[in-house]
Amino acid sequence: MPFVPDSASPDPAADDAARIAANMAMWDERVPIHVEGAFYDVEGFRSGRRRLAVEPFEVDELGEVAGRSLLHLQCHFGLDTLSWARLGARVTGLDFSAPAIEAASQLAADIGVDADFVQADLYDAVTALGHRTFDVVYTGKGALIWLPDISAWATVCAALLAPGGTFYLSEFHPVADMFAWESLELERSYFDSEPLYDESTGTYADLDAPTTHNASYEWQHPLGTVITALVDAGLEIQFLHEYGFTLFPRWPFLERRDDGTFVLPPELPQLPLIYSVRALKPVS
Repeated sequence: MPFVPDSASPDPAADDAARIAANMAMWDERVPIHVEGAFYDVEGFRSGRRRLAVEPFEVDELGEVAGRSLLHLQCHFGLDTLSWARLGARVTGLDFSAPAIEAASQLAADIGVDADFVQADLYDAVTALGHRTFDVVYTGKGALIWLPDISAWATVCAALLAPGGTFYLSEFHPVADMFAWESLELERSYFDSEPLYDESTGTYADLDAPTTHNASYEWQHPLGTVITALVDAGLEIQFLHEYGFTLFPRWPFLERRDDGTFVLPPELPQLPLIYSVRALKPVS
C-alpha cells in the first residue's frame, strides 16, 4: 500500500512523538527480518565475500576516511557504518531502534571491528554521544523521510561535526515521491509537508514477511529545504549532485544494471532518483 495523507490513519490527531513511536515499533520488528534475509546479504558481508555495503559513488565523493572519526546517523543495523570501518574509519553508529543497535554491535564483533553503536533518537544525538564531535558525519539512503523536522536535523549534524569536518549525505531524491507506485502518474505535490501514513505488511527487504507493527509515517523534504537547513546550520556546501539511478526497483518498469542499480528505460523521460551533498564545517 502506498503512503496516503495522515488524515487516513487510525489516529489522524497523532503528534510527531506518537508517529515516531509508531515508526520505532515498525523498525524494531523488521530488524531481524533484515538481518536474516537475503536482501542485505549479511552472511556475505560477515564472511568478507561482500566487503562493502556503501555505494562506489559514496566512497568516491566522500573521499579518504582512513584514520578519521566517522559518525553514521540513523545507521539501522550497521552495514554501511562497518563498511566505512573496513575503509579505515573509526566509526560510531546511532539509531533509535534498540534491536538495530544490538544487531550492529553483534555484527561488529563477528567481523572483528572495533565500533561504537549508540541507541538514541536522532534529535537527542548530541547529548547521547556526550557532546563528542567527529571528523565525518554521514547519513542517508532512506533516512530523512523518517524525520519531521529537517532544520533541527541539520542543527544536530552541524553540532556533531568537528571544525573543519565533513558532512556527507546520499539520499533518495524527493521528486520520486510525487509519483504513483506503479506508474509515472503524478499523485502528490512536491511541496506537500503533511505526514504520510502507511500500514503495509512486510518490508522492502521481504514483501511477504509476516509483520504486526505496520503503522508508519513519513515526511517529504524538498531538496531546497534540505540544502537551506544545512546552510542555516552553518555548513558550507561543496557540491550537490543528482543521479538518474536508484538502489531499488522503485517502479516495476525500472531496468536493473550490472552494478545493481536501477534506471528508467531510455524511452521514458529521465528523472533524478538519488542526490548527494558534501559540506564542510568552517574552522572558525
